[in-house]
Amino acid sequence: MKPKFLQLLENRKESGSYRSLSLFKDFVDFFSNDYLGLSRKLKVESQKFDRLGSSGSRLISGNSLEAESCECFLADFFQAEAALVFNSGYDANLGLFSSVPQKGDTIIYDSLIHASIRDGIRLSHAKSYSFAHNDIISLEKKLSIAEGTVFVAVESLYSMDGDVCPLDALIVLCKRYDALLIVDEAHAVGVLGEKGKGLAFQKEVFARVITFGKGYGFHGAAVLGSNDLKNYLINFARSFIYTTALPVQDYRLIQQQIESSTDDQRRVELQSNIDYFRIQLNYQGVSANTSPIQILEVPGVDNALNLAKVLQENNFAVKAILSPTVPEGLERIRICIHAFNTKEEIEKLVSILLPSLR
Repeated sequence: MKPKFLQLLENRKESGSYRSLSLFKDFVDFFSNDYLGLSRKLKVESQKFDRLGSSGSRLISGNSLEAESCECFLADFFQAEAALVFNSGYDANLGLFSSVPQKGDTIIYDSLIHASIRDGIRLSHAKSYSFAHNDIISLEKKLSIAEGTVFVAVESLYSMDGDVCPLDALIVLCKRYDALLIVDEAHAVGVLGEKGKGLAFQKEVFARVITFGKGYGFHGAAVLGSNDLKNYLINFARSFIYTTALPVQDYRLIQQQIESSTDDQRRVELQSNIDYFRIQLNYQGVSANTSPIQILEVPGVDNALNLAKVLQENNFAVKAILSPTVPEGLERIRICIHAFNTKEEIEKLVSILLPSLR
């Protein structure tokens, strides 16, 4: 590589924000998005398929009865008019935001919105503005100057803070300004709402983005909305058009994982563990009391890395979240609580955390 690229890597190392891959075999899991533990229960039944690989994009050779059946199931389960499956949540957001808003339109997004939405917005020809996180007054100021068709983008449960959006107030405000609300439910589905159907379930929104790689313990994503939106994305969303479709068996497994999530017992166990963690830690942070994501701000790259190292040395799979993923000065430890964590594991985790937070 040319020296200028190597220098960028060196700058990351010097700032403490250099990223690298890591393995946590046989560690206690407090870092994955497998909130209900469904990835541990995944059973691949022996079934005969004409093929395993999809062999092409959905528009060429990659469509199948399994794919269409899965989308019908998703639309029915989440009570949407239609569903379109994408290979990942990143692909879904990229395709949706890069293709639907047009030149002359406006996208207004929460300042803490996920990177996949930001990237989709960058590929759009629309104007875009951010509003202060979860701040209705800030959003209304941006809505008052917006032009063309206006889109508002939020997450229902924010992945880096573990807090939830004021969804009902957002819906009222978007109606007032005739704006189209798009809700990313990636971290909420499976966990929050009726039978884990998310916080935007049965709410009047333009589109919902759901993923299967977090609460549902598998892989892939879908955009839920109208039939017209589905047909539009099939025709214009490049991350759908130009990618090889999921393997045929994956569509069956998506449905299987969602069906296995409908028993509320896992969500009851998860909430019990969330409550126990917060009580033991006397939690005073910003994360919601129903969120499996509980963040502890540890300002300073070195401070966050050192605390993560101590936790890892005690066999806990926990990672520090550093800038640029979060703003500089807001570094943190992100604790993911699961239905399968034991009270003893939580107690030991808290015993290490408490002295570092005083």
